[in-house]
Amino acid sequence: MKKLLVSLLIMCMLVAVLPSAEAVSLQVNSTTLTSNVSMYNSTTYVSLRSISLLLSPGAQITWENNQAVVRTSKLTVIARPGSCYINANGRMLYAADGVRLVNGTTMVPVRVIAKAMGASVSWNASSQTAVVTGGSGTITAGDNYYSSDQVYWLSRIINAESNGEPIKGKIAVGNVILNRVASSDFPNSIYGVIFDKVGGTQFTPVANGTIYNTPSTDSILAAKLALDGASVAGSSLFFLNPVIATSSWISKNRPYVATIGNHVFYA
Repeated sequence: MKKLLVSLLIMCMLVAVLPSAEAVSLQVNSTTLTSNVSMYNSTTYVSLRSISLLLSPGAQITWENNQAVVRTSKLTVIARPGSCYINANGRMLYAADGVRLVNGTTMVPVRVIAKAMGASVSWNASSQTAVVTGGSGTITAGDNYYSSDQVYWLSRIINAESNGEPIKGKIAVGNVILNRVASSDFPNSIYGVIFDKVGGTQFTPVANGTIYNTPSTDSILAAKLALDGASVAGSSLFFLNPVIATSSWISKNRPYVATIGNHVFYA
């Protein structure tokens, strides 16, 4: 028994000095942070307060209506724990694993908050250090970044095709539309893709008129997230609900990408 206890003690001592696989440090300009920095699902998270004050020393950080708010002379950032995005000057920036609240500290993905604050991020693999370099301190406002026409039509096709789907499923539908816009095989505008009739009407809402319904708040949010780079469906160009689909051509001829909610996505 004594030998067993000694062996267990030695093992515990060894474990205590081994570096954690999730250990990470963050360098913001010339300052290195080791506290309030963590890895979550391979994403580096940092305290919103800590990085905001390092990138904008005069920033005011408050807690209002169950959300953290950062204000500078050029920027307002709103981060609500549990949300899948942060709002930066009206820009909707996707955080795949959400805004997190850890021991009372609001934690955000480094790359997301860096984008919001006009900073750049690089990764030093050997030292497991994320390096953030300050930049403009702000981001182009949503009113100037988003095209009203793009938001109008993208939010309507998202709403019509994915009413009742989770926000990730709504973003995925937006991804399909934008992937088609970027593909030489389809029209080069959101409106053109939605109303494309080469080979027949591409989207049921165009045929039944639901494309013209007023979109929900979540559908508008999903459209802005997709337009700001949120990608959850990879290179998908097609999607269907297998329960109600009337054709199996897509599932038999296109590469499977993902299943999100009630929809299956194909490239």
